[in-house]
Amino acid sequence: MVFSSLTFLYLFLPVVLGLYYLFPKKGKNIILLLSGLFFYAWGEPFYIIIMLLSIAIDYTAGRLMDRFSGDRRKQTLCLIVSLVMNLSLLAVFKYSSFIVTSINDIFGLSLFDPQLPLPIGISFYTFQSMSYTIDLYMGNIKVQKNLISFTTYVTLFPQIVAGPIVRYEDVQNEIDDRLITMEMVADGIAIFVKGLAKKVLLANNIGMLWTQVKGMEFSSISVLTAWLGILAFTFQIYFDFSGYSDMAVGMGKMLGFHFPQNFNFPYIARSISDFWRRWHITLSSWFRSYVYIPLGGNRCGKLKQLRNLLVVWFLTGLWHGASWNFIVWGLYFGFLIIGERFVWGKFLEKLPKAVQVLYTFLLVVIGWVFFDVNGLGGAMGYLGAMFRFGGALSDPMAIYLLKSYAVIFIVCIFASTPIFGHLVQKVQKRWPVVVAVATPIVVLVLMIVCTAYLVDATYNPFLYFRF
Repeated sequence: MVFSSLTFLYLFLPVVLGLYYLFPKKGKNIILLLSGLFFYAWGEPFYIIIMLLSIAIDYTAGRLMDRFSGDRRKQTLCLIVSLVMNLSLLAVFKYSSFIVTSINDIFGLSLFDPQLPLPIGISFYTFQSMSYTIDLYMGNIKVQKNLISFTTYVTLFPQIVAGPIVRYEDVQNEIDDRLITMEMVADGIAIFVKGLAKKVLLANNIGMLWTQVKGMEFSSISVLTAWLGILAFTFQIYFDFSGYSDMAVGMGKMLGFHFPQNFNFPYIARSISDFWRRWHITLSSWFRSYVYIPLGGNRCGKLKQLRNLLVVWFLTGLWHGASWNFIVWGLYFGFLIIGERFVWGKFLEKLPKAVQVLYTFLLVVIGWVFFDVNGLGGAMGYLGAMFRFGGALSDPMAIYLLKSYAVIFIVCIFASTPIFGHLVQKVQKRWPVVVAVATPIVVLVLMIVCTAYLVDATYNPFLYFRF
């Protein structure tokens, strides 16, 4: 079942918060555990078994590593079993069809394709659970002996299906003992509503343009139509994913957790490397900590550093989806980062800031074509429409779309920069009372508008649930 709306969350969250605040401290994790399982089962009733299996594997591996403290060989064996089992679950349920189809296409075979449905959020909760056993093996954290506490960590409903990827070390001090204050709850509500507005008011509305253009025949659309379409997706995926991340962080604060930041205005980045320090920060951090650095990072000569970067970006693309498009998308960014690091990076740093931002933004936009257009042939066809020399630069459809979506484009441009935040800070310095009074009013108005929109909305996809 695809999460098509936020209606369930609207009904679910107040009930969970009410029970959570009423229950004593020792019972709060049980409420979170049951709510996480119920929330996941609402969208994926059968595949909850896969998530519970992943939890059982890593909890058992952690207990055995603690038991074999001092015996590094046995601890290593426990870690290997944990990694192999988790990655095998990913391979079977996320990549089996891709592997079988690729082998059939390359060798002309007709191997059976199981076509297993993809469990919602499997990439997120698997990486999250694996971080526990890896960090435990490395001595970065202490073992969690309480099964309820560990299961609560993995099944935290705010971010279980679409991130951010919360490592155990991020919440190890809060999973069993956390303080909830009125200030945290108020901040959490404000962050949640900000994310909700990003998702409902911006991502959904600009996304309708991309859906319309994506359904056209690429060979017949004008250059302007092609650019309007992919720019719409550029903003849609940012406000969709960062909006959900904000909602998760906000819900976490209401529950007493401090989840890590996942986005930091990536579209004002001044290089591709800078972009990936700002986009899906928790995933970039995960690959850096558990793949890039263990491979040697940048400490082992240029050739091995090149290898390490390509491995990380190949895996980054593959993590997002089982298709050649995602692999090409990941390697595309890998080669750009290699280029910046070894070829044109110093030249780029000397350019005006505006040029650096434009350079980065355009390359990211091109990358999004591979991310969301079906098939490599389709992606190349769409790129051909974007850069069609001698073809129609514009047409009546492009002008109509531009006029229809001009306002939402302008709002998206400003909302993807820190301009609004800077204005609020300036006003707060001069008139702090105004901000203190206006903030809850703005939050309430946004909540009402979002709720009204959701009541009538028929278009409400969540892009990252498929990962």
